[in-house]
Amino acid sequence: MTQLNLVDSFKEFKEFKNIDREVMMGILEDVFRAMILKKYGDDSNFDIIINPEKGDLEIWRNRTIVADGAVEDENEEIALSEALKIEDDFEEGEEVSEEIKLESFGRRNVLSLRQNLAGRIMDLEKDAIYQKYKERVGEVVSAEVYQIWKREILLVDDEDNEVVMPRENQIPGDFFKKGDTIRAVVSAVEMKNNNPRIVLSRTAPEFLERLFEQEVPEIYDGLITIKRVVRAPGERAKVAVESYDERVDPVGACVGMKGSRIHSIVRELKNENIDVINFTENEQLLVTRALSPAKITTIELNEETREAKVFLKADQVSLAIGKGGNNIKLAGLLTNYEIDVYRDEEDGTDDVELKEFSDEIDAWILDEFVKIGLETARSVLNRDEDFLVNRTDLELETIREVVKILKDELS
Repeated sequence: MTQLNLVDSFKEFKEFKNIDREVMMGILEDVFRAMILKKYGDDSNFDIIINPEKGDLEIWRNRTIVADGAVEDENEEIALSEALKIEDDFEEGEEVSEEIKLESFGRRNVLSLRQNLAGRIMDLEKDAIYQKYKERVGEVVSAEVYQIWKREILLVDDEDNEVVMPRENQIPGDFFKKGDTIRAVVSAVEMKNNNPRIVLSRTAPEFLERLFEQEVPEIYDGLITIKRVVRAPGERAKVAVESYDERVDPVGACVGMKGSRIHSIVRELKNENIDVINFTENEQLLVTRALSPAKITTIELNEETREAKVFLKADQVSLAIGKGGNNIKLAGLLTNYEIDVYRDEEDGTDDVELKEFSDEIDAWILDEFVKIGLETARSVLNRDEDFLVNRTDLELETIREVVKILKDELS
């Protein structure tokens, strides 16, 4: 009965793939020696033979044969008459090995040993998982959705280890159901209540960086280096890249023929717009590139305060700021500058925002211009009629009426 219980423990032990065989054998011997020490007070004269793969266990006690009545330590010595019961040709001074059955330790001790063994195994397995993922922080892993909770998702990896992805680490457009396989980067590994907690993220800049390494061979081979990555997850991202080979265009290599390389990354990130720019040590040029797609007229940099004043034409201001201010925010993070945008004085000293014409022009008409990035009167007037007709849902006659009102105001 007790032997069978321990065999079951060995089989459980064998299933833990992360545990080294030598470590496993050491733990098994330690547990058994602790039980021997508890009963006999000394374990130095015991041999333990373990085969965890088969579940075999043998405990042998070695004692020296002494004359009858001369036994001083029953654990170390055995009377000749007792030794002859084991084998009939023993003599004084010889050493006899006797197998100790598990049953002799008592049922309670054996159950306690089993619990101790199971606890040691579990602790070792937890530590092995922790160490394994600690070395993989920043790497992309695949895991299957097992359970969806309000604040996080529970997933299992290919070895059935549990990992989690908090809601804040998910892209706003992410929608998963049980059984889905997802990719994410290992962002943190910690021990919580003596259990390893592996946290995944799809919003970390490292996730986008790893995706580029997978899709762009030149990055993986070291010809192109990703210098900086900033993200507004699900909305926009900016990636600064640099090539160490003059023959390789870093931006073109990352985007691919007709966007073939970057499209798969965009799909993985739920249509996150990705701006790939050529990195440079020239900070003025870097700020200019970071504010793409806006075209800048002039820049004033203060390297001490890390402030940048950027002057643009009126129709470029909205492009520089971007939807929800994401473009200018990310450009600031990428360049480490606090960027302020100003309209170019030569371009629009008397410019007026379109919302100021709400008394004369219907709001839905003004919205058509705002939708295409035209938020001021002069930005509309700088566009020809064909452009406005093609880009808005307005009739030519309506556009002409709007243009006349705007011109009258600015004249």
